Amino acid sequence: MGPDLQAIGFQVETSKLREGKLERPVFYGENGVPSLRFEIDAYHPGWRCGLEVEAGRAWMGNAVYRDIVLATVMVDVDYLILAVPNEYRYHSGGKTSVSRDYEKTKILAETLYGHARLKLPYGLTVLGY
Repeated sequence: MGPDLQAIGFQVETSKLREGKLERPVFYGENGVPSLRFEIDAYHPGWRCGLEVEAGRAWMGNAVYRDIVLATVMVDVDYLILAVPNEYRYHSGGKTSVSRDYEKTKILAETLYGHARLKLPYGLTVLGY
């Protein structure tokens, strides 16, 4: 996935090691140096678009909520693409259960963007895979 995204202009996290992480600034300090940054999976500077790809416990681990909130304070993020599994299967109490992560994330996005009490500062696309 990384090389394909890079081919269309995305900067992409290359590893989970410190030097492979991709960060977006949140606040700037002295001399315009970022004083706070948050990690993101990929970012397209021309489109001002962030991309977060969640696996496994995207919904049950609250990663979806974290991604939505952190993107609100990242500099130059006008669009967020949030990719989540269609379903997450897990074992609990000796049986297999299914969490419908895409459907739950889609409902959350529709609620946030459809409600008058909250205005997110970016456009959001939810992808199920």
